[in-house]
Amino acid sequence: MSARAVPGAPTEERAWWLRTLLVLGSPRSVFAALRDDSQEAAHARQEPLLAIVWLAGIAGVLMSGITGRVLDDAEFDGLVLVVWAFLAGGIEGLFGYFLIGGLVFFAASLLGSLGTFRRARHLVGYAAVPLVLSLVVWPVRLAVHGSDTFRTGGSDTGSGATAFTVLEAAFVAWAVVLLTIGVRTVHGWGRLRALAVVALAATPLVLLFRALDVVSSWEF
Repeated sequence: MSARAVPGAPTEERAWWLRTLLVLGSPRSVFAALRDDSQEAAHARQEPLLAIVWLAGIAGVLMSGITGRVLDDAEFDGLVLVVWAFLAGGIEGLFGYFLIGGLVFFAASLLGSLGTFRRARHLVGYAAVPLVLSLVVWPVRLAVHGSDTFRTGGSDTGSGATAFTVLEAAFVAWAVVLLTIGVRTVHGWGRLRALAVVALAATPLVLLFRALDVVSSWEF
């Protein structure tokens, strides 16, 4: 007798969409599910991961130093700003997804991992959900500072601007914590070994971001 599908039973794709929220409160269960690196499981994760990566990239673009002066150019207006953030965010998100995924894969391999590059990328993707969540701060920021957020000088200075910067840093730190939990859970390793993987992967990133900050401060 053939098994019948249970009406309303969640599909694998729906389960992975739900895990985009679950990872914020119960990360270990989500990262444990990533141990299944079969083709079917990986395919079920594709759409949620694309959404996470793209939105996290937008958050990353908005956190960058260039955002604070993008409207200094008279040719930029609100519509161009939205299109720029969307397209640049997608590019940055996908670039970061593969770059950070590769660094985590390489670092974990050095410490004995037998996992795949694909699984490392997916781990990085779900660890980036706090960056997506950081976008909820932007309506408040725009309500407080308006378009000055995207211009040099103006009202987006002082303690208010510092508070938003601290919030952004907190979301980034949250993502790093999730990445550490993910490495530890997926591989079944101890805390120190997982921290070592994250530290090895983060070192070239810190140097890269520092170089980008220096370049973005140049006057052309």
